[in-house]
Amino acid sequence: MRKASLDFLGVTSEEEGLYRQLLRQGSLTPDPATDTKIADRLVALGMATETHTGALRPVAPGRAVERLIEHRVHRVQSELEETTHACGVVDSLLKEREVAALPRVTADSPPVQQIQGMENVRAAIDELTFFVRTENLTTNPIGVLSPESIEFSRPIDLRTLRRGVRMRTLMAAPALDDPGTLAYLRELAGEGAEIRISHHPLERMIICDRAAALTPLDPANTSKGALLTREPGLVATVIELFERMWTMAKDLPKLDDQPPSDIERRILKVLYNADKDESGARELGISVRTYRKHVASLMTRLNASNRFQAALLARERGWF
Repeated sequence: MRKASLDFLGVTSEEEGLYRQLLRQGSLTPDPATDTKIADRLVALGMATETHTGALRPVAPGRAVERLIEHRVHRVQSELEETTHACGVVDSLLKEREVAALPRVTADSPPVQQIQGMENVRAAIDELTFFVRTENLTTNPIGVLSPESIEFSRPIDLRTLRRGVRMRTLMAAPALDDPGTLAYLRELAGEGAEIRISHHPLERMIICDRAAALTPLDPANTSKGALLTREPGLVATVIELFERMWTMAKDLPKLDDQPPSDIERRILKVLYNADKDESGARELGISVRTYRKHVASLMTRLNASNRFQAALLARERGWF
């Protein structure tokens, strides 16, 4: 059996030793003579947070290991993508076959293509974003992303951002009230995406490199399919509409700028006294799953390592 160590995730023995000490003590002030570089590394890896006094607090083990895994996966994926791009394997494979359902550009491609069915639409989105090089513009008129949608979008979005593509995303206002969606948007923002929240109606669209635009066949029923246009005049019109909506929207609130919602305030009050999630959810009249989603979101915003600490930090901020 493998020794219970974090070395396989790129953590040195000194870094792991300090992290384990943090977990035992709850917090500590690094020794400037010996621990400063190690402490900075723990913060950079997402294993610890630093208070305004310079003290370190440990991130919960589950979350810390999750972040370490993400770091390693991103590093390996970036290396593989760079190698893939350098050797031209994708272009080589694409020459082997023609895929009628996908929006590949050929000399005979029409300026406007109709794509039927969500499976083909998703394949079209994947191919468009794979080849985007400068800018990717998207809107979401609903504002709430399902876990399945986030799972589908995450590798595409992160891959695009890692290539240095400018990503601008417009989300409808309900995004601010959904913990899962909000956490994902903050994740993208942390990777360099520009995200704004609109309190006005949005039209659904995806625009790549200002050269191709994807819009729904039926805005009321996106499952019917989409229209892909590369006709310059139509693309310019869609871009103009996007820019108009972008100007009217507001930047995604920063963690420190966004006050808790009414349900979050109620959860924090219960969190301060309740011992179990089940009793807290029952007191608020919500499901345990919903309760836990809000708690996880609050812990992230407050950089808290446990529920009780989150309640204390929230109280210090005057959130309840």
